[in-house]
Amino acid sequence: MMKIVEVGPRDGLQNEPGLVPVAAKVSLIEALVDAGLRHVECGSFVSAKWVPQMADTSAVFAKVRRVPGVSYSALVPNLMGLAEAIRCGVSEVAVFAAASETFSRRNINCSIDESLDRLGAVANEAKSHGMRVRGYVSCVLGCPYEGEIALAAVARVAGALAGMGCYEISLGDTIGVGTPRKAQDMVRAVTRTVPIKQLAVHFHDTWGQALANILATLETGIEAVDASVAGLGGCPYAKGASGNVATEDVVYMLDGLGVDTGVNLEKLAVAGRDIMQLLGRTTTSKAAAALAALKENLV
Repeated sequence: MMKIVEVGPRDGLQNEPGLVPVAAKVSLIEALVDAGLRHVECGSFVSAKWVPQMADTSAVFAKVRRVPGVSYSALVPNLMGLAEAIRCGVSEVAVFAAASETFSRRNINCSIDESLDRLGAVANEAKSHGMRVRGYVSCVLGCPYEGEIALAAVARVAGALAGMGCYEISLGDTIGVGTPRKAQDMVRAVTRTVPIKQLAVHFHDTWGQALANILATLETGIEAVDASVAGLGGCPYAKGASGNVATEDVVYMLDGLGVDTGVNLEKLAVAGRDIMQLLGRTTTSKAAAALAALKENLV
């Protein structure tokens, strides 16, 4: 079965200008789980000053109904965030580093090596509490400041995250500039340091290549994909970058390939429709839009 990590409630909503109510976030998470998703990133324990949309993550975890067998994870940037995650009973956390030195300094105000030292302490503390730790690497196929990133730099950061105990490392095309061949080359370069079974991919769709890149990386052996319901999200540090690939589009493609995801596309599309209605926008998912149009024509 292909693993889909749903990042909409965190990566998708974190840059929304208007605060999304806790009840709406909880409803979204529960709808995603009801649709069959078993890995949902629900929020992040970060400074409310820098990411005000995530200031209510503790309240979200307090209210969301947790289904056995489902991973409800959260992003934590430091030990303070981890402490709050522990208090909220979170069983899995994610940490993030960048493959670009400039992006690291502009995003989290420290060098790559300094960030890895901090994350090592977070990972060790999390594991001491029995928590699973997942790692993200940003800018694996390009940086808004440096342009193309050396594959060796991506492999080094991914290897460092694996070395500190991250059970899975998600390789993120933060500004969505990757193409299928480059995506394959990047994954294969990282597998010289980290086993393919320990890798996931995270593509933004700025240039319309996200689905093609996912398909290409499946050929390398990738079995885990990040996606965001309705294509929510973007990167505040990457001007013009569009959202993550839509979960509905990923599920539709994988269904067509005969790959089991365990996700009900119709229920997933409803979850995306509902959150986009709340935000006052329409879905960016081509599959969800086509499904809605089909239903209208049948009525």
